[in-house]
Amino acid sequence: MLPAMPHDEREHFLAAPRIGVLGVTDPRGGDRAPLVVPVWYAYEPGGEIVVETGRESVKAQLLCAAGRFSLCVQDERRPYRYVSVEGPVTAIEDPLDPAVREALAQRYLEPEEARDYLASTVHQLKDDIAFRMRPQRWRTADFAAFAADFANTAANAGADAG
Repeated sequence: MLPAMPHDEREHFLAAPRIGVLGVTDPRGGDRAPLVVPVWYAYEPGGEIVVETGRESVKAQLLCAAGRFSLCVQDERRPYRYVSVEGPVTAIEDPLDPAVREALAQRYLEPEEARDYLASTVHQLKDDIAFRMRPQRWRTADFAAFAADFANTAANAGADAG
């Protein structure tokens, strides 16, 4: 079994600005896998996840139909770590609050880039909505502990062989 992150660590990991991968059930055809797409998201420890998308997008339609989704974030640097959460949609903000959109842009972009992005995509405000989800189930892994155990085992095996 992989070592899980302690509660505080997983909360802070999820709160860091990482690209999330959102997964939602896709019932449009019997042989379809879930829809899985990268997203910007917002999260504060103990709070809700906020995701923005187009009101008429497939993602929004599926989120409305399913009433829940999962989100996975990871650190690709060694030793690898990830947090995956799943839970119910608790609110749909329609129309989108401009402050939510601004906060997401500022979370992921440098200040000047965020300002330019917001100015050049201002028309999206009328088309976008936000989904809120309260994490209900958590799955985490921190390979740092596993890597340390592995290194210690290898070191001890080498010492025993010498």
